[in-house]
Parts: sequence; C-alpha cells; structure tokens
Amino acid sequence: MEIDILEQEDNSMLHRTDVTFEVVHEDASPSRLSVRDSLAAKLDKDSEEVVVHRLDTKFGMRKTVGYAKVYESAADATEVEQDYMLERNKIAADGEGEPEETAE
Repeated sequence: MEIDILEQEDNSMLHRTDVTFEVVHEDASPSRLSVRDSLAAKLDKDSEEVVVHRLDTKFGMRKTVGYAKVYESAADATEVEQDYMLERNKIAADGEGEPEETAE
C-alpha cells in the first residue's frame, strides 16, 4: 500500500492539520485502521493522533482517496473529535476503559 499526500492545510485553532491523500493498493480496499497506521508512519506521528474521516474507492479501481485530521497530540484529538469518530478509529476517549464503580 502506497500513500501520497495530495493536500495539507494547517488549522492552528484546533491544533491539527487537515490532510487529503491517495492510497494505491493491490488487493481489496484497505481498512480504516491500516490506512490510519500507514498515514501516521508517513507523517511521523502516533496512530492515536490521526483520525481518518473518509475513504472513497471507486468500483474496480485500485486507488482510494481519503481525508484525515492529524492532531498535535492524542489529547487534542479526544477533545475535539466526536465520540463515534474516535470509536471508528479505535482511539480511547478520556475516561473510557476505566472500570466503573458499583454501588453496594
């Protein structure tokens, strides 16, 4: 899988960079998580800092065009992004994953 960055736009107010990219792949359309990990590696960022919003593959084509938001830190991502998008990208929101206390 090969990733090419088509466009980058800085958004300093939200501590992120909006990225439009193209993925050339040999087999079936790549998963969101594999694209996220490959894009993070290409941009020298941690996977928790990259949120893939859109992947669009035309039928029969071996190219996928996507849109992602690359944050300065994982904390910025969890603060700004909606819960469903964090869940799709397997990023833990603040406070998740901790056991709940039960009343006795």
